[in-house]
Amino acid sequence: MAVYMGEEEVIQKNMALAQEKVYTVEDIEELPEGVRAELIDGQMFYMATPSRKHQGLVGNLFGEIFAYLNQNKGKCAVYPAPFAVYLNEDNRTYLEPDITVVCDRDKLDDRGCHGAPDFVAEILSPSSRSRDCLLKLIRYREAGVRE
Repeated sequence: MAVYMGEEEVIQKNMALAQEKVYTVEDIEELPEGVRAELIDGQMFYMATPSRKHQGLVGNLFGEIFAYLNQNKGKCAVYPAPFAVYLNEDNRTYLEPDITVVCDRDKLDDRGCHGAPDFVAEILSPSSRSRDCLLKLIRYREAGVRE
């Protein structure tokens, strides 16, 4: 006996098969200690341990920004990774930029930054290049990150 499914039923069945698990910030926070990941639109991306060169670049850039803010008595705060950025209020986007600058201190709490930071820097690595230059860049722009 053949079963006929209308076009709409076929589309819904195929969509259900194609759907992945949607992760939330709670899933990120439940990861074992030492396991780092970012969350973009409910999709989890595990992060490799950064190289010595990567960390050297982060340290140097952080130092320059920190010194500049202090010398100019800036009201902004600068944080190196790992530092949590809860970019959207939808509980499905959690990022850890290599460097984050936040000037609106009302966005900060003990967990990190809630909303768009004023400035983020990503040191590109071969393993994260496409995610940093495409997915994250788009999310930063949509959220209102200025630089």
